[in-house]
Amino acid sequence: MTNRLLIVDDEPNVLYSFAKALRGVGREIFTAETASDGIRLVQREHPDVVILDVRLPDMSGLAAFDRIREIDPRLPVIVVTAYSTSETAIDAMKRGALEYLLKPVDVAQLRSVVAKAMELSRLRHVPAIFGEPGDEVVGDRIVGRSSAMQEIYKTVGRVAAEDVTVLILGESGTGKELIARAIYQHSRRSEKPFLAINCAALPEPLLESELFGHERGAFTGAERRRIGKFEQAHGGTILLDELGDMSTATQAKVLRVLQDGRFERLGGNETIQTDVRVLAATNQDLEAKIAVREFRHDLLYRLNGFTIRVPPLRDRVDDLPALVDHLLKLSNQEVSKSATSLTPETMEVLRAYDWPGNVRELQSVIKFAVVHAVGEVITPDCLPETCRPGSTPSGNGRPDPAQDLAGVTAYVRQLLENDETEIYRRLQAEVDRLALAEALRYMRGNQVHTSERLGIARSTLRSKLAQLDLHSEDF
Repeated sequence: MTNRLLIVDDEPNVLYSFAKALRGVGREIFTAETASDGIRLVQREHPDVVILDVRLPDMSGLAAFDRIREIDPRLPVIVVTAYSTSETAIDAMKRGALEYLLKPVDVAQLRSVVAKAMELSRLRHVPAIFGEPGDEVVGDRIVGRSSAMQEIYKTVGRVAAEDVTVLILGESGTGKELIARAIYQHSRRSEKPFLAINCAALPEPLLESELFGHERGAFTGAERRRIGKFEQAHGGTILLDELGDMSTATQAKVLRVLQDGRFERLGGNETIQTDVRVLAATNQDLEAKIAVREFRHDLLYRLNGFTIRVPPLRDRVDDLPALVDHLLKLSNQEVSKSATSLTPETMEVLRAYDWPGNVRELQSVIKFAVVHAVGEVITPDCLPETCRPGSTPSGNGRPDPAQDLAGVTAYVRQLLENDETEIYRRLQAEVDRLALAEALRYMRGNQVHTSERLGIARSTLRSKLAQLDLHSEDF
């Protein structure tokens, strides 16, 4: 995933300001002043996200959008318009545009939307594939040869081609999203849109609006019509992640979509028909939520025709060597180092650990260890304190900042020796990742308290979390 961004707008000052604002979100940024040039760049450069103005000198924005979708129907397109009542923008959203923004565009909002679009592009295009030890690191791999994982592979094979709803159960960090993507990518809808919605990340009525859309004036702040994800993903697939956090009112609307493919936008009377395959995932006990009337039993019956239970990492420790081998290769690529193996003592420490954060936590631990490794072999002292039973911080009972800075220094030296570029940006991203993860862990995932303690706006925190693929619910 190269994070390539294409901006199509006939105003040079807009191209300049957008490109400047989005440095770091898009590693490679291309610009075009006409629809024709933009379409050629889509064909030649294969961008991950497109920002498209609706009024261009040689072609309407809607016609340009259709041409882009013919080239790549899964490419996220963000429509930008100076006209708040533009039917072209609304039509583009109905046809599958990811979002439309009004000029002048708020920079923080633009960065946040583009970061989300980049992540969505990765979900759609980067394959979630079943890996074997020693395989080349390509795509997002589902690694494991335990009997539990073999059953999952067989189930995915059985249900992927069938146009049915699938419920994926498992703790946070076990890889439920990867399983959902594998189902999508092996389905008959693999060339159609794939949208993932985290139901725990949005309060009501924002989640309802995100899923079903709303009409102008539906609630305070609804200044324009919004097209929801069920309408955008027509013909494709939606993943409802953390479904257990959805309110019962929204559950009722989802149930109707599953039953007859119909819904109304929030505040609207028009019944909309959609053809969407629904995949759902949760880390919660839905039967227990039904018992306290927090989840609809009829929705669970509709969802669990095919259920996949993803085991926690502590129940498949035999997969640890293969997972570690894969994550070592991945981390080496990301931080430009060459750690090749773990000592037997290090592997024993990992085997003894309980892994409350599952595979996602293991990935963070391996990356931390690779950054702190001096040579090619990772020893127990390279692991985070949380993984080392009986270990203690520095003599005063506090973490030793000098030791952490030594790791940063070694990382920078390694990048310099490898003739890497954009070192400052990469270092800043890694520091942000460690700092935000630690702060979220301390605040138990509370974004409000985390942003207050860090001294940054909550919108900035959300944007950085999206860019770094961190999820507050995991902490």
